[in-house]
Amino acid sequence: MRILIRTSKWAIRARRLASLSLPLIVIPVLLHRQGLIESNTFHVMLWVAFAVVVATLACALIALVRLWFTGDRGWDRAIVGLVAGLVCLAPFAWAGAMASRYPAATDIATADRQRLPLVLDGATATMSPPLVPNAAALEATFPNAKTRTYPLTAQQVFDVAMRLVEDRGWDLQAQTRPPAPGAEGRINARVTTLFGWRDDVVIALAGDPEGARVDMRSASLAGRHDLGANGQRVEEFLGAMDAEVTALLRDNPNIGQPIIEPPAEAGDAEEVAPGQ
Repeated sequence: MRILIRTSKWAIRARRLASLSLPLIVIPVLLHRQGLIESNTFHVMLWVAFAVVVATLACALIALVRLWFTGDRGWDRAIVGLVAGLVCLAPFAWAGAMASRYPAATDIATADRQRLPLVLDGATATMSPPLVPNAAALEATFPNAKTRTYPLTAQQVFDVAMRLVEDRGWDLQAQTRPPAPGAEGRINARVTTLFGWRDDVVIALAGDPEGARVDMRSASLAGRHDLGANGQRVEEFLGAMDAEVTALLRDNPNIGQPIIEPPAEAGDAEEVAPGQ
């Protein structure tokens, strides 16, 4: 007499759903990064992928429990579904952790946004209304996102900022180099994140009695929460600026020194009128 050992249907379902989970995440990300789908469509596709991942994990857990009691076959399918579900759940878990850690915001700036305008194009024309954190939340969450002043000319600081922008591979949209050491300049760039979201970056420079003042803005073009990306970007970039300027001053001690006029010679003294 042969004993028929069945294969758990829950394990089969878990394995089949697992084969869908990864493509449902990877394909929308690739399409979004290439600009083939809009962010709103991408968000809907992510929610669909999340639902499939949750279903995969549920089927895998149910299958493992039933297999333990029934002795049916399907352990390999259930474990594959569980592992694949946990791997695909990782990006959503990370997003949830970032959303709980950082305040809901899409626009971080170190100065008045009128001084840090975005480049107007089709993307900025349809961008979501910005969410701006209050000053207390910004200070508590991103304490290093503050205006910088360097003992250099605006032109020298502009060159440092441009080099950092190019090193990061940001898409340069506009640039205005300061025409004079004490003039103003600006850099506009667009950043494509890992998941394909577009953020606009503005770096403004202005001559200052103490050298050059630098302000920065980073704003998301879509979404209701940047998961802390804009604030982290501002802090990271300005921190890199600090390091670059420090190295520049260390290697060139006289680069930031003011030009001192030589003292007047004795023969160049002011003439005295006759009779005085």
